[in-house]
Formats: sequence, C-alpha cells, structure tokens
Amino acid sequence: MIVWINGAFGAGKTTTARELIDLIPNSTLFDPEVTGGALAHLLPPKHLAEVGDYQDLPIWRRLVIDTAAAMLAELGGTLVVPMTLLRQDYRDEIFGGLAARRISVRHVLLAPAETILRERIAGREVPPDLPDGEMRVRQWSYDHIEPYRAALASWLSADAHPVDSGTLTPYETAVRIADAVGSGTVPACDIVQTPEPTAETVAAGVLLFDEHDRVLLVDPTYKAGWEFPGGVVEPGEAPARAGMREVTEETGIRLDDVPRLLVVDWEPPAPPGYGGLRLLYDGGRLDSTDADRVLLPGPELRDWRFVSEAEAADLLPPVRYERLRWALRARERGAALYLEGGIPTP
Repeated sequence: MIVWINGAFGAGKTTTARELIDLIPNSTLFDPEVTGGALAHLLPPKHLAEVGDYQDLPIWRRLVIDTAAAMLAELGGTLVVPMTLLRQDYRDEIFGGLAARRISVRHVLLAPAETILRERIAGREVPPDLPDGEMRVRQWSYDHIEPYRAALASWLSADAHPVDSGTLTPYETAVRIADAVGSGTVPACDIVQTPEPTAETVAAGVLLFDEHDRVLLVDPTYKAGWEFPGGVVEPGEAPARAGMREVTEETGIRLDDVPRLLVVDWEPPAPPGYGGLRLLYDGGRLDSTDADRVLLPGPELRDWRFVSEAEAADLLPPVRYERLRWALRARERGAALYLEGGIPTP
C-alpha cells in the first residue's frame, strides 16, 4: 500500500515521512520531488517554461504512478509518499492510476494552524547555493497557502485523514500516523479500480442530449479530462448494449431503445495506451424529468453537465472532441461515419 502524506508546503511532510519509515515495517520513502527534479534534465527548457509547476505536466503525474508501482513491485511493503496535492483532479488521476494497479492509498493530511504554518515557512532553511532560493523555497510556500486553504474548504478535509501537527515534533506526528494506519482509522481511498488495458480495446460511448440539444459529459475521477457516458465493452457483450449498461451504471438513466450508431473511430496506439475501436451512439434527447434524475456514483464520476459543441472543446481532450464533432455531423446527416484517429476516412 501507499501512505500519502499531504499538506501545505512547509507543513513538515518530508521530515515526518523520514520518521514514519522507521515506524512502519518494510516501508520505503518515495519523494515525487525527485521525479520533478529529473524532468528538468529530461525535457526541453522551452517545454518546462510553459508550466509554472511540474505537477501540471501530464508526464510528471504518470511517472509518479509508474514509479510508485515499480518500486512496490521491486520492494513490496509500504511506500511513504510526502507530496502536496491541492488539485482534486490531479489527486483523482494519480490515486485512480494507482487503484488501477490494485495499489491502495491511505491519504493523510498534516494540518497545523495557519499561524504555525507561516512560522515554519519563515524558519525554513534556504540552501545558500540555490539560485533565487528565497523565492523558490520560502515565497513559493507562502504563495500556496491560499490554494491550500481553498482545497481544504472544498474537498481535501473530507478526503484525507487529518493530523493536527501544530504542536507535535515530526517523530510524534509520525507516531500518530503509524497508529492511525495500523488501526485502520485511515481507510483505503474510495476510488474506482479500472484495470489498465493490456491490449487493444473496444469502447462504446453514448451521447445524450437535453431539450436544447446540448450533449451530456461526465468527469471521471480515475483519468484526466471529461468524457461521454460509456466504457469498455466486456467479452461477449454487444457494443450498443455495453453503452446502454454504462449509461445506467454511470448516470442512473435506463435507455429503452438500442441507440443508433454515429461514429466508429479507430484510435491508433500511443504508448503507453494500446488504442482500439471507439464507438459513439445516439442515445436521444432527455426530457427535463430524465435530466433531473441523473445520479452519479461518487467513487467513479465527479461531475456532469450538458454542454454545447463549443463548450465541449474546452473540456474534452482533442481526440475525444474530434470524435464528438464528427458524431454531431453524423447525427445531422443521419448516416454513420468511419474515422481513424478522429479524422473521417472514405
């Protein structure tokens, strides 16, 4: 398993983690800061300059998942991971990726009072040989107090097990965490386990429309980006029926009629993904009563909304948006389209 120690910058996560590995048998420290530092040597400076934080790089989030999984496969036992995660979608992507590998996460939050947090930041040592060290270490921590406060108010306090470390030493904090993990007080995070594919897959999505012809999109907790209701077709299952099943499982809406095919899109493999066939169906228009009945399962989907085609462009990854765009054209014309990588092919 993984014990993920979250908290504001300056809360004492790393020093606590170092104490914790001496208290949890067969445990190892994995600091994702190391992964972020490695990217400075792996990626072009221009690419790095486009983001203000390496957490915004998809490659960092995937490397954290893959590295943690590889370390557990190599060493077994428990990984202790000290890392601030203030964006819920990044938390969901990383924890969901770990869950897909059957790795459970115990999420702990170091939560000293803000006055104590500011005192600790003011006392943080700045390496004398670090360029712009004052700005990169101390000011960075100050600047992220407000995002931490916002995360705490919106989702973080409900998601993680809090430990008030304000008056505790790192060792005392580690003892509290070890006791809470060992006793089961810190449960495994409730997030869907979607095994990663090991070969090409067939997936069926269903487009559902409101009375203004806006399309329903859902926000999965286990991967980045919005999506259509749908999922992978199970062995021996008809694709259209798979789409109907997924709509019911994800939204609570039951479709009476088999939906009409709009698009068949062959998604080429793009490592680490395997690609495969992606089908989109027309599930029809929902009346206001049906729309009001949408009910999302908490661990799997975070949110839903009806959007226009233009609004979808800001929510969907490019390939999914192209698939939607051509599906809408096929719906207008009344004839299905064949695509390859989101591009119509004669």
